[in-house]
Amino acid sequence: MGSEAPPPSPKWASTPCIMGIDEAGRGPVLGPMVYGCLYCARSYQKTLSTLSFADSKTLKEEKREELFESLKTDESIGWDVDVIDPRELSAKMLKKNKINLNEISHNSAIGLIEKALNLGVLLTEVFLDTVGDPEKYRVKLSERFPNIKFVVAKKADSLYPVVSGASIVAKVTRDRALRNWVLEETAEGLHKNFGSGYPGDPQTKSWLEDHKHSIFGFPSLVRFSWGTCTAYSKELVEVLWESDANDEDGNGRSSKRQKKLTSVGFTTLKTKSEDIESSGKGRCKFFQARKLELLPQF
Repeated sequence: MGSEAPPPSPKWASTPCIMGIDEAGRGPVLGPMVYGCLYCARSYQKTLSTLSFADSKTLKEEKREELFESLKTDESIGWDVDVIDPRELSAKMLKKNKINLNEISHNSAIGLIEKALNLGVLLTEVFLDTVGDPEKYRVKLSERFPNIKFVVAKKADSLYPVVSGASIVAKVTRDRALRNWVLEETAEGLHKNFGSGYPGDPQTKSWLEDHKHSIFGFPSLVRFSWGTCTAYSKELVEVLWESDANDEDGNGRSSKRQKKLTSVGFTTLKTKSEDIESSGKGRCKFFQARKLELLPQF
């Protein structure tokens, strides 16, 4: 998903700088999760505290938009965002080697720090709203970036103006992403009147009920890995995977093995070119990934 590109690193970025990081959209079942950062020279810190930044959740939408547009034109401030698509969130949380939401959040924050450093920003102190245990998070970040002092605190967006600014960046970016979201699905009756997107919102629940599909599940806007979606899965068509059909032994392992054609009477003599073909060298990744071999005779 695209986002507005931040300006190139300014001259003041080579002086000691501070950064604030915060997120928007961690809890909703709909839409992306957005991590935002705001940074400035340490010498600008006092001025920053006069810009009326506050925790974005305490501000009305109009005020957030006004402040965001204001900070975008402030040449003494830099900012950036990481917009994490709902499909990416669900895929990471449901993959074989699962990545939980806290780790996804940590990786996003680390990515924003690395990006700023790569732009030449001399970060000396970073303030973050905690994700999980504050001290463990601080130690993790300090080990990754030993030359930066980290302050990790609960409600950091209401304690530190630089985090309040990051909160506004993240919240406005997410709100705009939802407003401009184009539903890729083509079923009839699709609409975007989904309320706040939070699991407890009756309008969101109603939208999920109206937009579930018995075969394809939910539109791509939905984080289908969220527990909120589990209740709707009972009405979906059951999918029987080939591997599930195999008998399992007492340890939960399949007692059957897929047979090779040679074990049921098929024999073939491969030419040199066929050996190269079946080895997967130079073949399409589709075939390599599925370990498909050329069968010259059947």
